[in-house]
Amino acid sequence: MSYLPFQCHNLKDQVDSILQLLQQESALRSQDITSVQTSLGKAISPRFEIVFAGAFSAGKSMLINALLERELLYSAEGHATGTECKIEYAELGEERVVLTFLSEAEIREQATSLCQQLGFATGANINQAEVVSLLYQGCDAIIQQEGGESKSERAKQAKALILLLQGYEANNKHIHPTINATYSMEQFNFTNLKEAAGYARRGSNSAVLKQIEYYCNHPLLQDGNVIIDTPGIDAPVEKDARLTYAKIQHPDTSAVVCVLKPASAGDMTKEETELLEKMRQNGGIRDRVFYVFNRIDETWYNTQLRQRLDDLINSQFRDTSRVYKTSGLLGFYGSQIKQTTLQDRFGLDSIFVDSVKGVHGTEETPQFVYAFNNYCVSSGKLSSTNFRISLNGFESPNANYVRILSEQGTPLINQLIQDSGIEEFRSAITCYLTEEKRPQLFKSLANDLEDICIKLKKHYQVAYRDLDSQPREIETMKQHELQRLNQQLQQVGRDFSQHIIEEVNLVINNSCDGFETDFKQLQSRMIRRLDELLDTFSVADAYRRATLSHPRNATAPLLAILVEAFYYLANQLEDILVESSEQVIANLFQRLMEKVRKSEYYRQLYRLLGNDAGIESKLKTLEKAVSQSLVDAASVECDRYVRESHLFYDEGTFSIYQFRQTLLQTSQGYDSESIVEAEPAIRQLLKLDFEPKVSQTIRKTFRQTINQILKTQLLPMTESQAEEILQQYPQARVYLEQTLAQEAEEKIANNRRLLNAVEQKIEAYNLAVTNINSCLQSMQLYNHLLPTISTTQSELVEDISASNGVLISDGLSGSMTQI
Repeated sequence: MSYLPFQCHNLKDQVDSILQLLQQESALRSQDITSVQTSLGKAISPRFEIVFAGAFSAGKSMLINALLERELLYSAEGHATGTECKIEYAELGEERVVLTFLSEAEIREQATSLCQQLGFATGANINQAEVVSLLYQGCDAIIQQEGGESKSERAKQAKALILLLQGYEANNKHIHPTINATYSMEQFNFTNLKEAAGYARRGSNSAVLKQIEYYCNHPLLQDGNVIIDTPGIDAPVEKDARLTYAKIQHPDTSAVVCVLKPASAGDMTKEETELLEKMRQNGGIRDRVFYVFNRIDETWYNTQLRQRLDDLINSQFRDTSRVYKTSGLLGFYGSQIKQTTLQDRFGLDSIFVDSVKGVHGTEETPQFVYAFNNYCVSSGKLSSTNFRISLNGFESPNANYVRILSEQGTPLINQLIQDSGIEEFRSAITCYLTEEKRPQLFKSLANDLEDICIKLKKHYQVAYRDLDSQPREIETMKQHELQRLNQQLQQVGRDFSQHIIEEVNLVINNSCDGFETDFKQLQSRMIRRLDELLDTFSVADAYRRATLSHPRNATAPLLAILVEAFYYLANQLEDILVESSEQVIANLFQRLMEKVRKSEYYRQLYRLLGNDAGIESKLKTLEKAVSQSLVDAASVECDRYVRESHLFYDEGTFSIYQFRQTLLQTSQGYDSESIVEAEPAIRQLLKLDFEPKVSQTIRKTFRQTINQILKTQLLPMTESQAEEILQQYPQARVYLEQTLAQEAEEKIANNRRLLNAVEQKIEAYNLAVTNINSCLQSMQLYNHLLPTISTTQSELVEDISASNGVLISDGLSGSMTQI
């Protein structure tokens, strides 16, 4: 980590030490450490990736060229390329370029996409000469129709397809069918960066390159700074746009330069808005964002456009400290033509020689020349007293350009560069990367660590205060524990009472899963038993019982059969309800007893008394009482089944109809045969009466009965039992005195171990924080030092009242006491 001060070389180990201490404290483990890990990674990383992102034609590549004052990146109107460019530092004499090509499959995909957007019916078979020829013709026709390759979006797409096809044709031997082939510049016989950059910068070559890695000697790239130029966020090929968004969200990205188009478009595009949202989601970027409104020169000639841009900045970019207005075109080429003279026509025969060459020997006008001429006469930026400039209509744009520069010279160029905003932007970026970057990264780390350190400090102070205040002599410890005995017994009684109340409440609110399962089983058994009784009911047996009750008579009425049936069904249902109720209560109390035995208060009772103060015996007695109460309630409930429902004989009901039909059938004779033959009808009649009764019991009344019995019998018991536990104080004191000496000795030893552990943690914390602070001081961040913990008694116990909720171990009981 030679790029960092020596005080920071072990920074990662020191921060990891703090985070490990945090993880050792169960009360603090929920603290989110993601931001600390991210800011630590940024602070110690040897690389600082600055991503330039924006739409195609926003001027990202030109802005980077202007920033480095070297023409490295390809820059042209339209959707020129989906190439990702990385520019890293190289020592003088070690500059180089690494080229990675698109695969043939990726080129076909881009060509197909452009053909679809241009509306070509011809498929994009880039290996068929006749198809490629047709595509060239179609693109040329579109460019002519639109009035030039930069006059419309459609013309720009046509030019992009031409460049793609030309690039594939010229570089076919370097392109692999399915993988991305990588070459060093030496494999192309380039001897220096200028030659390699010139090759990569040509539009046809750039169109088929997936990634270009420049290693360049420039002070702005020192200290691990890496400039990354990405494809446009509105790329015609969707995966190119996804590449840019993925880079914005990548954890390696440390800063973003958003190159925005509202200076020429008037408003933020949907893609630009999405770009800003994606940036905010990357915790590795934070506030390291520079907003550049490029092509600012277009607002010089359009008042409405200038006003819309100012309104946008004022409304959406309240912090304008990192908002810049630039013209990359004017700024970059302004810096380049400073090196030219009249002999090469101020760059027309050198810098712009490729742009000037036209068809049939006609000289073209470079884009910069148009922009320069407009600046001189229409921008309103030049003082008429300092610059007297005229644009002659009888001269060509190039001739005007040469004449103006020969007349005005260097002062005009310097004014142009100043008005372009590039110098201001370069100064701000340079200042940030060389002076502000490292301290700001460490400041972010310190801010993220501060909250963790404060919590650890308070936690250790409270733990130390509590342990240090514990008695250190056996007799003193014994007296201390005996004084706490009454309070402990009270707490055990309260905990038991609260536990039983909560369990009863769970049952009443249908929140006890075990009880719900048992009660559903009771319901099912009642329903099944009723079905069984109805299916097996014998009219012959009922007839026999009825005649036996009246020896003088040789026949029995239908009503007598129904009477026998009502008694029979009611008694049988009572048996099953009683049996099921007893099982429900037995299961409930078994679960309750298991929970009581596993509770902390139950264990505490055995520690204080050597027994459970009669809790288990009391619960068993109560189980019998509750079970008997429920049996009595079940008997009463089913005894009421003997009475017919009030609807049984109501006019207009199905039951009275069924009764009359059954009566009609049984009145055909006076022997038992007519009664027995009506058995199905009698069963149906019984079903109509008993099913609603049973349903009412199991779905409404009986559950309420159980709930009421539990409340009236269990809850009063908890109060009496809590009082009974408290009355055990004499026995508890005698029992505790027998073992207290040993326990006191163990607790003193345990407290000593715990205190030593806290002191060791404080020592480890202070060591880590001291080293981190030393690193921060080397960065001049004196106002962001992390708090240490003094080992003096006075400071260890200060501000404890502000630290609540810290859990300290009780050495005797092993329980956790909340301070």
